[in-house]
Amino acid sequence: MTTIPSSTAPLWSVRPATREHVPGILAIYNEAVVTTTASYDYEPRDLAHRMAWYEDHVANNYAIFAAITPTGEVVGWSSLSRFHDRMGYRFTAENSIYIAAPWRGQGIGTALMEPLIQAAIQRGLHSIIALIDASNQASIRLHAKFDFVHLGLFKEVGFKFNRWLDVVYMQRLLPKQV
Repeated sequence: MTTIPSSTAPLWSVRPATREHVPGILAIYNEAVVTTTASYDYEPRDLAHRMAWYEDHVANNYAIFAAITPTGEVVGWSSLSRFHDRMGYRFTAENSIYIAAPWRGQGIGTALMEPLIQAAIQRGLHSIIALIDASNQASIRLHAKFDFVHLGLFKEVGFKFNRWLDVVYMQRLLPKQV
């Protein structure tokens, strides 16, 4: 189990994720799969699956960032992903942010969002879409803090832990490219 050190030294820093960070990213994702509704996956993924995800993101210029402790532990991550495969959606991405359970509420989500938005702008994207479980108020507040606007609530579109789940759609429009 991770313990949060108490010192004045930086607890973590955000940087572009590398292959070496993928096992840590996977561990955080799998913990969320089995204990939360942040992901509607039911089963943990294996390292081969997450490595293929990483390679696809690199090949298609979709940013992935990791929050890393001084000892090299991944304590959070964020990414941009294809919103839809059809060509007309190529200027829109979906974002994801996951934080290791012991580190939630420490400002890591905020630190991971800013470079993600900047990466989207640099990539020439026009829109970032967030699909958030409606009970995840921390994520909704985080996105609102970064000027994502509430687009709608999709009632009972997910099913996990033996209950129906609602999804909030939020969007951030990015500066138009000239």
